[in-house]
Amino acid sequence: MSKEIQKLHDVWIETQIKSVNSTVLPKMAFDNLTNSIISTGLFYFYVIDFCDMSIFHLSPSVYEVHGFNPESTIFDDILKAIHPDDIDFVVKAEAFFIDFFNKKLGREKMLNYKVSYCFRVILANGTYALLNHQSLLLTLDDDGRFGKSLNIHTLIDHISKLNTYKISLIGLNGEPSFMNLSLGGDNKSVVVFSKREVDIIKNIADGLSSIEIAKKLFISDLTVKKHRKNILKKSACKNTAQLVKDCILQGLI
Repeated sequence: MSKEIQKLHDVWIETQIKSVNSTVLPKMAFDNLTNSIISTGLFYFYVIDFCDMSIFHLSPSVYEVHGFNPESTIFDDILKAIHPDDIDFVVKAEAFFIDFFNKKLGREKMLNYKVSYCFRVILANGTYALLNHQSLLLTLDDDGRFGKSLNIHTLIDHISKLNTYKISLIGLNGEPSFMNLSLGGDNKSVVVFSKREVDIIKNIADGLSSIEIAKKLFISDLTVKKHRKNILKKSACKNTAQLVKDCILQGLI
């Protein structure tokens, strides 16, 4: 194992976040999650068991992305695909969001959030491309440590080639979403979207008008327009096109 990859393993070991016992994965919940994946580009997914760092349910499309055999690929193979210059960011990103939950949200909230950030990976043809990493914890052990996680890797090089090196925590089950979190600790530019705002953003991305969104969400079109105005102001986006692009890059939609 290379020193760079060992740094990633050390984050999970030193924070004592890895489960020491295997946790049970509800099959129905996993099937529902994978069936609902909507991607903006070529992607693959897998489940990692933090107890022994094994992976399963690896989708065949990992071959299209990295040229890896889905039958024999292990977790470290996926980690080794990360661009050497982005390893340090990934290490810090993992440590950051663990610390964010420990100090701000509480570990009990981990199952209600999807973590998203980007890094470059090597492709099957030997070139590098920007990838959006999304991870969703599926189980925790009795002590609140990582059990199993669904990871989704989507190529977004066709949308952007520049990494913002920011982290987003996408709220589920009514939790707010935290966008543009900075590793440096200066999070004055962090954007917090409510569940209603996220719903509206997703409908905007689907091409719905304010009137159509209002009917779908059972609110007035005036309320939708106010939300749209506030969303653009919060995100510092000039228009909805920029908003949708930024939200795709941050894993919100």
